[in-house]
Amino acid sequence: MDKYKNIAGGSNVLAFEMGVDSITIMFNSGAIYLYDYQSAGEYHVEQMKRLAKSGEGLNGYIKQYVDGNYAKKFA
Repeated sequence: MDKYKNIAGGSNVLAFEMGVDSITIMFNSGAIYLYDYQSAGEYHVEQMKRLAKSGEGLNGYIKQYVDGNYAKKFA
């Protein structure tokens, strides 16, 4: 997984890993969630990838648009 830059500070996102049609996100709590095109929608997954790369806004985006729409929880 790649470390999330957390440019603004205060994010609950710790790390992420991108797949072709998915993104896996690790939160500070240790919980890991997989979001894919089927669970969250292609548009939202691609937005999350963009925010993950930029290092800013990912946690807020998840809370606002895709909270609970994950394909799998790992921890």
